[in-house]
Amino acid sequence: MRTSLSLILILFSFSFCVTQTDEAVLKTIYKQSLTNGKSYQWLDYLSNTIGGRLSGSTNAELAVQYTKSELEKLGLDKVWLQPVMVPKWVRGEKEMAYFVANEEFNKVNICALGGSVATSEKGLKAKVIEVSSYKDLESLGETKIKGKIVFINRALQPDLINTFEAYGGCSVERYRGAAEASKYGAVGTIVRSLSSRQDDYPHTGSMSYGDLPVEKRIPSAAISTNDAVKLSEALKKDKDLEFFFEMSCQQYDDVESYNVIGEITGSEFPNEYIVVGGHLDSWDLGDGAHDDGAGVVQSMDVLRLLKESGVRPKRSIRVVLFMNEENGLRGGRKYAEVAKLKGEKHVFALESDAGGFTPRGFSFDGSELMLQKIDAWRPLFQPYLIHYFEKGYSGADIGPLKDDGILLAGLRPDSQRYFDHHHAANDTFEHVNKRELELGAATMTALVYLVDKYGVETSLGMKEIKD
Repeated sequence: MRTSLSLILILFSFSFCVTQTDEAVLKTIYKQSLTNGKSYQWLDYLSNTIGGRLSGSTNAELAVQYTKSELEKLGLDKVWLQPVMVPKWVRGEKEMAYFVANEEFNKVNICALGGSVATSEKGLKAKVIEVSSYKDLESLGETKIKGKIVFINRALQPDLINTFEAYGGCSVERYRGAAEASKYGAVGTIVRSLSSRQDDYPHTGSMSYGDLPVEKRIPSAAISTNDAVKLSEALKKDKDLEFFFEMSCQQYDDVESYNVIGEITGSEFPNEYIVVGGHLDSWDLGDGAHDDGAGVVQSMDVLRLLKESGVRPKRSIRVVLFMNEENGLRGGRKYAEVAKLKGEKHVFALESDAGGFTPRGFSFDGSELMLQKIDAWRPLFQPYLIHYFEKGYSGADIGPLKDDGILLAGLRPDSQRYFDHHHAANDTFEHVNKRELELGAATMTALVYLVDKYGVETSLGMKEIKD
């Protein structure tokens, strides 16, 4: 009798799951995330117990082991580590900088840019020449630049509502500034931090010398926005002032690290793959809570929320925690390389790498037919104030997967405060709001659920969806 009753209950539960509307499933997903979420708890551990997770560091390895262990606890069908060689750059001792103007000593806040060479042990002191972009160097020429420190003072454009657009407009100065300045005989570069507010936090980030010979590489540092303004004002009064900075950063040989991968195997199409992910590495100044601890824990929670909501995916769904997005993109490239070698068919990839703020929607990279289908799902998200469904950039780590058969997407939270924290010492756990983080996890899960259920191959109307 008990066996029969149990069978009836199981069949009833199965029937209920099958007949639920999409609206009801999304409601369950959001409720689970907001009342029974795990993302904030995971982020607490990543941020406050492990801390910053620069590629090749001990903390990065601890993060690999921790997230693998937590994924195994979820009862997924597979959890594994994918080896990848990553760069190992170490910041060394805390940087120091100052300038003297009108006999007044001015200590300023700087940090080495990721990948920079060090100054000498005694530091570097030289006159400064200010430019608004590295493109100004050509007009100044070697005679005005040689032997000087180039100060690239370019602020994020404040009237752009999309702060990522503002960031993209001047990130090239940080990335290529030192390489370009070296060609004209500069001895170092100081780059205004890519932040959307005035404060004393210098913001690091990757830079590259390209194919510049080692002996011509010059040290490069970011300066806080407050100190960039101070230095610029001082230069207006004294063009011969000297700037001193000292850095002990060092580049080592590549080391082995890992992408962390977990999978729920699809019940109908196990050889079609949906990926959701973020990057496990971070810069070392803060604890990487927004960039990209938030994306990591949200992606992990997608698989847990599907299971908790009673969703049995048709397609295989993977969470991929990519290593080395910040200074090499080795993890994203390795995952795509292995997927191609195995002939795996990826149909959808979703990345969260824009902070743990309130979700606003998604940007999509795919065919017009795919976008039409996705746009038909917009009404399902409107009760949760998700309105942004636009064609655009998806994410760095999933970019290498791009081909004609896959739809790529990026979660788009409100971006107005993101660059207050990006790559700086204040990218810490206390600046992440629990509810906003959990709303993001639910929003990602809802989209993955719909893509898994309906696919993205053909245009589909809302009537057909609801049926």
